[in-house]
Amino acid sequence: MSVIVSSACAQKETASTASAARLVDAGEFAAAIAEPARLTVNVHVPFEGDIPGTDLSIPFDQIAAQADRLPADRDTPLAIYCRSGPMSTVAAQELRELGYTDVVELRGGMRAWQAEGRPIVGI
Repeated sequence: MSVIVSSACAQKETASTASAARLVDAGEFAAAIAEPARLTVNVHVPFEGDIPGTDLSIPFDQIAAQADRLPADRDTPLAIYCRSGPMSTVAAQELRELGYTDVVELRGGMRAWQAEGRPIVGI
């Protein structure tokens, strides 16, 4: 029985260490996107506005296909978000598979951002 428990723990640890991005709240995300070197990418489709300072919009399911729009240097810090979270989770996984090493993802997406009274532009 302890072997099964040990196995389950190992799987859980693997899933968490395989995380594609550092999931952060709106305050941490605001600090991250203020970093001059960090590229901010909206991955939500259809377009429902941007967080101010967004550099690119690439649909979450087109990350690999549009990888040429992303920095060639895989150590370039990235910040990604969508409307509520699931699309950015998919995009974060794809970015990890492409080799990006420093990705922050907005927990709860633009909805969480707006819930803290932060603006969305372009809508």
